[in-house]
Amino acid sequence: MKSRQAEVERNTLETQIRVQINLDGSGQADLHTSLPFLDHMIHQIVRHGLFDLKIQAHGDLDIDAHHTVEDIGITLGQAFAQAVGDKSGIQRYGHAYVPLDEALSRVVVDLSGRPGLVFAVEFPRDRVGGFDVDLFHEFFQGFVNHAMLTLHLDALRGRNAHHIAETLFKACGRALRMAVTPDPRMAGHVPSTKGTLNL
Repeated sequence: MKSRQAEVERNTLETQIRVQINLDGSGQADLHTSLPFLDHMIHQIVRHGLFDLKIQAHGDLDIDAHHTVEDIGITLGQAFAQAVGDKSGIQRYGHAYVPLDEALSRVVVDLSGRPGLVFAVEFPRDRVGGFDVDLFHEFFQGFVNHAMLTLHLDALRGRNAHHIAETLFKACGRALRMAVTPDPRMAGHVPSTKGTLNL
């Protein structure tokens, strides 16, 4: 299988973001978003997905974190799409259930070539560590729109907002890891009767 790495830069009047990803890494993260709780959550995707990921992000945080969080999701999605390539020889689908104490989340992904997000998540409070949890939806929306995949995120139970968020990101990492894993029986073939997952 070809090297599955990508580097993407996004520069606007609101944000300047650089993302480097290796889908066949070892779970190494180098994250600098100026949003510590977001860094902590993205690190969960990296560690449980066994990706290597570097993010350098500067945004208009003096206004609020919305543009920065959304644009990180967009840029990460673009890098992920480039790294995964034409999707030949991979599993395509992935899923994971992850608990953390009282919280339990389920994530299911299809590298379908069609962006779609189902975000069935309710947090018991508005902020964690100063981070507005509403922005997690914006992060994942930006990601799926540009990674061109379908993602279902379901927080099945939980009372602690930190625990709920962490189970979602850990499960996302594990589901993505499953989806991009090579399938020896599918070698050289795209896992679709259409013959492509990029249209």
